[in-house]
Amino acid sequence: MDDLLSEKEQIEQLRSWWSEYGGYVIGGLGLGIAILVGLNYYTSARLDAQLKGSVLYESLTQHVVSGDLDEAAAVADELAIDYAKTSYAAQAQLAMARLYMDKNRDQDAADALSQVIASDADEEVKLVARARLARILLYQNKAQDVVDLLEGQPSESFAAVYQELLGDAYHALGRIEDAQAAYQNVMLDPLSAQTVDQQLVQWKALDLPETSAPVDVAEDADVLEPAADEAVEATEAEDTE
Repeated sequence: MDDLLSEKEQIEQLRSWWSEYGGYVIGGLGLGIAILVGLNYYTSARLDAQLKGSVLYESLTQHVVSGDLDEAAAVADELAIDYAKTSYAAQAQLAMARLYMDKNRDQDAADALSQVIASDADEEVKLVARARLARILLYQNKAQDVVDLLEGQPSESFAAVYQELLGDAYHALGRIEDAQAAYQNVMLDPLSAQTVDQQLVQWKALDLPETSAPVDVAEDADVLEPAADEAVEATEAEDTE
């Protein structure tokens, strides 16, 4: 009898608890299901965007190889607008910069690379874009812009590349000691052999003009004259004695 009452009490307690908290349980289950459905949809949408972006990017590379600027630009614009969250949007701008340079449109190439640097692209893609933009700026004789672009940019993998480009910019600006230091940094970088032509960098360093200041003959004469006068006076004093 006691066991029967105990079971009834348990059932009543369960009913009481369910009447009070059952709504929260059902709501929590519904929320969990909604989150799972949302995550699955988001993942599926991202994968679908990546696949479509990949197909578009493949067509873009074909247009770049064939030199079809108009078709390539149309695909790049579509990637930038409809697939901006994918990696292919930034990659498309890198490809367009190359095509623009092939067409002697260096400013358009520089603008495309600047867009990549200012975007939310992966950091590695931005490092590549920064190096390519620096080369274009050197081609445009904008050495100071190269310095502004690369100075103080931390990058272990691109350190040697950036230092060589900075050395070229410093040389163009007449900052010979800075250029020498930049080229020296390249030669001392243990990873530089994988990213730059060390022999070319060494030749650039050897080609730098001398930094020692020429001797000013007039100033030396001014320094020597008092000493000569003192020697004459000493000689005259000895003769007098």
